[in-house]
Amino acid sequence: MKLSLLFFALWVSVFNLCRAQSNPYAHISKQYHQPLERALSKAGNNKASLQQVLNTVPNDMKDGAAFLIAYMPQRDLESLSSDFLLNNIELAYRAKAKFPWTKQLPDSIFLNEVLPYAVLNENRDEWREELFNRFSKYVDSCKTLREAITAVNKHIRDEVMVDYNTKRERPDQSPAESMRQGMASCSGLSILLTDAFRAVGIPSRVAGTLNWYDNRGNHNWCEVWIDGQWYFTEYYPDKELNRSWFLADAGKADVNSREHAIYASSFKSTETYFPLAWNTDLKYINGVNVTSTYTSLYKDQQEAIAADNKHTTIYVVAYESEQHNSPEDREKCNIDIFHQKDQVGGGSTRDARQDANDRLAFAVEKNKTYTLKYNTKQGPAEKQVKVGNDAVSVVVYLK
Repeated sequence: MKLSLLFFALWVSVFNLCRAQSNPYAHISKQYHQPLERALSKAGNNKASLQQVLNTVPNDMKDGAAFLIAYMPQRDLESLSSDFLLNNIELAYRAKAKFPWTKQLPDSIFLNEVLPYAVLNENRDEWREELFNRFSKYVDSCKTLREAITAVNKHIRDEVMVDYNTKRERPDQSPAESMRQGMASCSGLSILLTDAFRAVGIPSRVAGTLNWYDNRGNHNWCEVWIDGQWYFTEYYPDKELNRSWFLADAGKADVNSREHAIYASSFKSTETYFPLAWNTDLKYINGVNVTSTYTSLYKDQQEAIAADNKHTTIYVVAYESEQHNSPEDREKCNIDIFHQKDQVGGGSTRDARQDANDRLAFAVEKNKTYTLKYNTKQGPAEKQVKVGNDAVSVVVYLK
């Protein structure tokens, strides 16, 4: 009897092994079968490496491997090695097993906002283990996702020693490139922060705009997911989520304008793409139009400011010079406003084409001193503005 049971168990094992070999998708969810087939057909000489990944990963990681291969861009299908992908998958699932917030994530969020090895079009570096080692010590004692986000935000700058600097080599730097230089653009900082979050199992993505509503240029930042909702943060964060100097600009974005809308990145295929300021022809980065989130947040913020009686307004007008200061001499000038070292807003003054009553306005807290920073024809300039209870009008001259 025992011998019969032994032979039966052996037969079942051999049967299941043969079945798995004849059906390589035996442990992969059906939703990935067709996109996986399409992806593998485009992989060219790299197909064998991708199939090795599918054959090698444990069964509980096969959906993750299938997801990555099914939705990776053409450049990665043709080039990424099996070792690179297997290492990334193993480390992502290690974070999932270690951190309670990652264990509780829906599969769709883990796969799209924790597991991916890249955010935008940056170089494909093996960043996950180094960033895990750097940041796990800050989140080990955290009990919730929000606590873990705060811990990473608080320590990232001093941990990696990277600062914003326009002298960086390129805007779309990978974490390794930024840490090597000690500098990055807003996009490089956002990639670095997103990867740091992902390394410790925090779902994150990059968001941004190709061009602010007043044509002052592009900006990118990070979003993090908590209990079904996305919140924004930055490499140099405010003390709270969904608070930053740029909300006044993002809140005026145009949902119907490719140039002036707000997008969030996605690894999985979407109906549109994430526009890149440094390469507007590159359209393989999947994206989601999230403009309405920011316009709604800004509306709520303005209503709260109007009701709290703690704020007033600084109005700014820029003229060509002290000698040329009529409405026809108004010029566009980018103004950043700071309270001590913290930037609290930014915007552009109106030129002669706008109504003379249309002035750049900053909502600021009463009874504080602010610094306006801008560029004149001679170079950078600053102006101190002391605010009391009433609105203040400020004039700057560009010559």
